[in-house]
Amino acid sequence: MTYEERLQKVLVLGAAGKMGSGILLLTTLEMIDLKLKPENRGKEFIIYALDVSQTALTGLMKYLQVQILKAAEKKINQLRAFYADREDLIDNAEIIDEYIKDAMLIVRPVTTLESAYEVNIVFEAASENPELKVKLFSQINQNSKVEPWFFTNTSSIPIGHLDKQAGLNGRILGVHFYNPPAVQKLVEVIRAENSRPELSEFVTQFIKSMRKVEVPSHDVAGFIGNGHFMRDALYGMSLLDRLMPEVSFAEAVYMVNRVSQDFMIRPMGIFQLIDYVGIDVCQFIMKVMNPYMEKEDIYSPLLDRMMETGVKGGQNFDGSQKDGFLKYDKGRPVAIWDVERGAYVDIAVFGAKCDEKLGPLPEGHAPWKNIVGDRGKDAKFRTYFANMQQMNTLGASLAVDYLKRSREIGRNLVNDRVAHHPDDVNTVLLTGFFHAFGPINDYIN
Repeated sequence: MTYEERLQKVLVLGAAGKMGSGILLLTTLEMIDLKLKPENRGKEFIIYALDVSQTALTGLMKYLQVQILKAAEKKINQLRAFYADREDLIDNAEIIDEYIKDAMLIVRPVTTLESAYEVNIVFEAASENPELKVKLFSQINQNSKVEPWFFTNTSSIPIGHLDKQAGLNGRILGVHFYNPPAVQKLVEVIRAENSRPELSEFVTQFIKSMRKVEVPSHDVAGFIGNGHFMRDALYGMSLLDRLMPEVSFAEAVYMVNRVSQDFMIRPMGIFQLIDYVGIDVCQFIMKVMNPYMEKEDIYSPLLDRMMETGVKGGQNFDGSQKDGFLKYDKGRPVAIWDVERGAYVDIAVFGAKCDEKLGPLPEGHAPWKNIVGDRGKDAKFRTYFANMQQMNTLGASLAVDYLKRSREIGRNLVNDRVAHHPDDVNTVLLTGFFHAFGPINDYIN
């Protein structure tokens, strides 16, 4: 079966979710562009959008139509070529409307799993739950009229485990899109020991067609992205113990978050990043990873404590940030949750005092947004971090130690055969997490 034949019948499982909706959009755009090629005229292309909620599916279809419109406006010249034989389509608006209509016609919103029994490909974006994924894969596999390929968006569950438990005989691959899939360029591809090579060949073509960046990872729980992020988060949380003899919990969270953002020139501080992903999600990922780790404990009692209070972070349906370790006002942190008091404390109350304790930023500092796209940033980073190592301040000391730990985590991912190469670790953090520099570097002695 060719690439195009394989894409004629597809299902996205968990299509109305944050990740599933993006994967559905990307796949729909690829499929409609294939369908509109002259050689494919008359061929049927169908993509089933499966979710348990009919209400959510209704919202999904509205989202899809808006996003396809945006995509169409960016490639009007390509669309003119698609519809060159349509004399009734004259201006751009007519062509775009026809493209949207044709794209929406191939999408079938469904709420039952029976639709999956005739597809060639299943893109799965259900919750990060091994038992649920195995149950869904097994049911589809046992009832399918063909031998479908399974592409799971898991960010932490070993692919070999899912393959064995669901009896897929190598017809599964980890295809981890980063959030949001429609925008993020990175796709982490995880091949299990028994994954069939033809799945990898298909995915490489699929990713290339979408103009995204493929990074391979060995099949080790957490892979590269969460393998680094979870350990990086654990280190950030461990620094609270270093600070709390002299400051409150809320003040310690503020200081570590500021160090990991401003001093380390990252787009978010570590606690803000945990909030963005979701405290509950981070806790669950660690629970998934931990049983596979023989030499370390991927576990945070602090996340458990936060969950017990009902503070979960994450995002609302409209993409706005929910309160977590930090409280947000129009996306800007304004307060810190104090687990000792069970309440948020305004940053305005203690922020200036904490900033004084941390000390000034090193000479040569530039905010992340100003330097991330700077072609000359390598030389500037070398000067900046050299200055940092000459400083005898708390903020500089915490940042240097944090950067060393981040580099150690990255190197261990290579040494432990999670990443194939140091460049793969750096690419994941640069592209998937929008860091301004990769963790494996020589900026810090």
